[in-house]
Amino acid sequence: MTDAPGRPEWASARALRADKGHETRSLLLDAAARVFTRLGYARTTIADITAEAEVSRPTFYAYFETKADVFREVAARVRDEFLAGHEIPDVDVNDPYALGRASAEAFLAAHAANHELLTVIEHQAITDERIREIWQEITRRPTRRVARYVERLAKAGKADPAATPAVVAEAITGIFARFARQVPADREGFERLVDELTAIYLRILGVDRASG
Repeated sequence: MTDAPGRPEWASARALRADKGHETRSLLLDAAARVFTRLGYARTTIADITAEAEVSRPTFYAYFETKADVFREVAARVRDEFLAGHEIPDVDVNDPYALGRASAEAFLAAHAANHELLTVIEHQAITDERIREIWQEITRRPTRRVARYVERLAKAGKADPAATPAVVAEAITGIFARFARQVPADREGFERLVDELTAIYLRILGVDRASG
């Protein structure tokens, strides 16, 4: 007997359990992120996480072995959110203004959403090698991507950067990181900051918006 063409009941049941397992795992990661943000790494306990998620300790251990294990996954999710800011769909990569503004908005939004958690990740990176690798990806990969983009624009004659691509990339990501620590809470202020940082970005790249 099947519940759909070509799918036996046991297969549907297994798929349902997998979906439920994914939901529970996500629930635990969301709860852990909130607790780590609120308490920091050292003060957080597995009991805090299970209480926040409203699940039992055995449920936690069904998905994660230790507090360090779940923290690494939380940190990896933050990393992925930041890197996604440089892979924006439906934006013309040949338009420096459109790509720069979209990237600025995504970066600032990700930083605003994870500001306190980023501090916890940075601190834990001092003693945990795997967290240090994740932290370096958060901080270095975007810079390398910007450098490659600046180099490509310069070679195509679409930009006249103020310095070498590597230095320009360091300057741009440094400026964005500085202002990301104080992102305005109101939408109007946020949009204004995005516009101002995009203007700075274009100036450092040596791109004329009117001709870009």
